[in-house]
Amino acid sequence: MTLHLLALGWLAVRPITAPWTGPSNLTPFATVHQALAAHTFLTALASGTLPLAPVGVLLPLAVGTPRRGWLLSFLRTTGAVALLATGLEILAGWAPGHVLNVDNILLGTLGAAAAHLLLMPPIRARALRRPTAPRAVAPRQESPKGRTQPHPRPAPALPVLGSPVAPRR
Repeated sequence: MTLHLLALGWLAVRPITAPWTGPSNLTPFATVHQALAAHTFLTALASGTLPLAPVGVLLPLAVGTPRRGWLLSFLRTTGAVALLATGLEILAGWAPGHVLNVDNILLGTLGAAAAHLLLMPPIRARALRRPTAPRAVAPRQESPKGRTQPHPRPAPALPVLGSPVAPRR
């Protein structure tokens, strides 16, 4: 994940030599409509969605959320990717030869969301199938008459008001 983000950052801030640059685009999907008119839609769509698509899968794996619910994982990942795409686009806007394009933010977020929806369900199913290590259980204590006693509860590290374990004073 770190290597991928470093590569994206380098691509965003490296200068591009161009004889001229167009104005920045702040209208959502304006460049997508231009690409449809010029019949270069697939290349525009691929160049917008593919750079951030791996982050849609790598981020939940790096954070360790394959075992959590799919909706919360999807919303967290999509929100984080939207913030990351916005930051990368702002960085790219400062580099020579780059212009701010809101479509890069939208398409990058859509690419990561699509990758998350396509690839995380099988990964999540595999993570839920894998058995977890059993927790160690302390042996039960025997009373003098041969009856087993329940496990004594450990005292909390920090007593909390209203805790059922903490003694009231």
